[in-house]
Amino acid sequence: MLASERSTCPRMHCGCILVKDRFVLATGYNGSIPHQPHCDEVGCLIVENHCVRTNHAEINSLVQAAVHGISIKGSTAYITNMSCTTCSKALIAAGIKRVVVFSDFHDTLATKFYTESGIEITKMDMPEREIKYDLKSYISAKKTDKSM
Repeated sequence: MLASERSTCPRMHCGCILVKDRFVLATGYNGSIPHQPHCDEVGCLIVENHCVRTNHAEINSLVQAAVHGISIKGSTAYITNMSCTTCSKALIAAGIKRVVVFSDFHDTLATKFYTESGIEITKMDMPEREIKYDLKSYISAKKTDKSM
């Protein structure tokens, strides 16, 4: 959910985290390609009711892994929303083994493609929007002195 907050398209905030053996391999969110304007700056570019200015979170996480030479084979994709058809095919081709999602997405064949490819799909309830960090309950933490 935190990764999705970086999204720059107001039509949907989506995040994708690729994880293997409890280690974060790459993150992504829906946003424009590098060195191009973002939707929240110049507006969405709509074609057939889809914003085409942005890459989806899944693609951006795959690109981040590729740029840094990180294999995601055998990893889990934690995604705020079920993938679109294109993103599901990209994740399958990259070798993910599991998808965890919090909500569905319209007009997608992702569930069909994941299932037919042997990808485990786990649907979870949307987490709370507020992060609770009770500093007093952590014995190794202490408040900072704001006057410093």
